Amino acid sequence: MLDTIVIAVMRGASHMPEAFVRAPFLLAADAAWLARTTGVRQLERNLRHVIAHRDGADAVDRAGIRRLSRRAMRSYFSYFSEALSVGARSRGELLARIRPDGDGFAPLRRLIHDHPGSAPMAMGHQGNWDYAGFWAHDALAPVTTVAERLSNRAMLDAFVAIRERLGMTILLTGQQGLTERLKRAMAEPHVLVPLLADRDLGPRGEFVRAFGSTIRVARGPATLAYDLHTPLFVANIHRETLTGERRSRASSSHGYVIRITGPLDIDRFRTLPRHEAIAAITQAWVDRWAAGVEDHPEDWHMLQPIFLEDLDLDRLRDVPADVLARVRDKALGSDACADCDTRERSVGA
Repeated sequence: MLDTIVIAVMRGASHMPEAFVRAPFLLAADAAWLARTTGVRQLERNLRHVIAHRDGADAVDRAGIRRLSRRAMRSYFSYFSEALSVGARSRGELLARIRPDGDGFAPLRRLIHDHPGSAPMAMGHQGNWDYAGFWAHDALAPVTTVAERLSNRAMLDAFVAIRERLGMTILLTGQQGLTERLKRAMAEPHVLVPLLADRDLGPRGEFVRAFGSTIRVARGPATLAYDLHTPLFVANIHRETLTGERRSRASSSHGYVIRITGPLDIDRFRTLPRHEAIAAITQAWVDRWAAGVEDHPEDWHMLQPIFLEDLDLDRLRDVPADVLARVRDKALGSDACADCDTRERSVGA
């Protein structure tokens, strides 16, 4: 359903009033939520992990998860409406819609804006990462990043065009030598490489602990930081309500906060073998990122299976024996989805 809506409005969205673009997306979000589509059910399973880890298993109840998932769906679909109408927004409006926060902003700015450095940034599917990329290009340094190669070519072309219009350099997953291309980009002065890294089911993903369970995330941020001897920063993005003068400048009632933490000190891992160091660095950034998700779970747009309990372990390759044992022991002792519908067991969903 989402693909159909996006393709239907993408050609004229930049020339339509923003409210006209937003309305059908919010209606679609509510319709999907009411119907409890496959994506919504998976979102609720993911949110259960977050809330149980943050507040304890006793705090997880069906009604609360349902309320949270509706907010999450409206946040997710709002992102699409904002992205598709970005061409109709002025530079001033876009910059008014996002602000930095966190202890990592100042050192990151010193490194890549005030000095000719470059840095990778680990982040997840939260808030509006396109707005964040536009803001980063203005406030920090030019952005080079990676977009997932979608099976729907029209969708792919639309979102690549949006990000290039916002000043970002876009590489696609599946390209030969992708990591080397990112390293070459970072060899130039004043470059930021933010990577959406909170899901990777490929053979090179890294297993980490998160939200009291195990997920597999991308190795890219840690690999770039370790190999290029650069610090690693972490970003979380969440929506906020705008008021007063900022609301007027933004021409919107909502904006975003990009919370930057770090830098992670990569040198403290150099006594380890490279593969162990990358694993440890990955766990370190996931710890910081997961704390940010727990602060604003409604803005985590994860509608795909991510926790190993939701995956078919017989089809997932290269799962370490200790990870398998941990997941199966947990499954025997408790069921994180006790009141869920039947689990979808598709690794590639």
